[in-house]
Amino acid sequence: MDVTIVVPLFNEEESLPELCDWINRVLSSHKLSYELILVDDGSNDKSWEQIEILKGSFPQIVGVKFRRNYGKSAALHTGFGVAQGEVVFTMDADLQDSPEEIPEMRRMIVEEELDVVSGWKKKRYDPFFSKRVPTKLFNWAARKVSGIRLHDFNCGLKAYRLNVVKSVEVYGDMHRYIPVLACSNGFTRIGEKVVQHQERKYGVTKFGMDRFMKGFLDLLTVSFLTRFGKKPMHLFGFLGSFMFLVGLGIALYMGLDKLIALIKHVPQRLIADSAFFYIGLTSMIMGTLLFIGGFLGELISRSAMERNSYEIEKRI
Repeated sequence: MDVTIVVPLFNEEESLPELCDWINRVLSSHKLSYELILVDDGSNDKSWEQIEILKGSFPQIVGVKFRRNYGKSAALHTGFGVAQGEVVFTMDADLQDSPEEIPEMRRMIVEEELDVVSGWKKKRYDPFFSKRVPTKLFNWAARKVSGIRLHDFNCGLKAYRLNVVKSVEVYGDMHRYIPVLACSNGFTRIGEKVVQHQERKYGVTKFGMDRFMKGFLDLLTVSFLTRFGKKPMHLFGFLGSFMFLVGLGIALYMGLDKLIALIKHVPQRLIADSAFFYIGLTSMIMGTLLFIGGFLGELISRSAMERNSYEIEKRI
């Protein structure tokens, strides 16, 4: 099978017929075999009924329905588990992503031997202050933290090799950072393509302004997991040792200063009356706690079943 398209959806009954027809028209014209995985993320409208109807006209459809709303990451993870196509696409169901981009993005994966191709909505039709400005700031922060030079981490239209989606675990709100997760697993050939952005035709957006704060927190999480997930002591142990040494240095300095003053019979106030005493004490306590946290993290990591799970690309 040439292509798998995973479409998570929530209350998109109006757009589904047009989306399925559009995808079928484009891929049929390019003679590409495909499967379309529609994951209903607990919709409370008639989206699932629409999927059942469309299944009769488009046998390529695979429908999955959640009992309740779990979120986009859960829908994508489930779709990736079902996917069988050589190249796997993710696409939103609101008609803002154009299926016309699929053949060229597939070509980039197959012929240019890329692992991931991310869409870049260079020209957006979203509201300027409520979406476009925060999106630019978010993408700038994501580039700086992850080191991956993508312009649009939020774009729902992306293409992956099948073994890429089978190797990553998408959970929480990590769907924005699948390229980062893929890169941490050794899939470093990541490309980008400018794609069309359509205005929303039906319904309203399912995401509010809080997604940018959640996205930033998830960015910190994925950055930590990819760098220190299997070696937490390298972070917490370093920070703990540094803070403990700073506190110890302050304590030694104050102790020596007090001792010299006593030897020279110079009047001096009590060490406990100085603010530096409490700064040093707090640093030593915080350093010790961080070190213990890193040690406990190492024990938990050692007990994890996937502690020696590695991606093997080739073997002869």
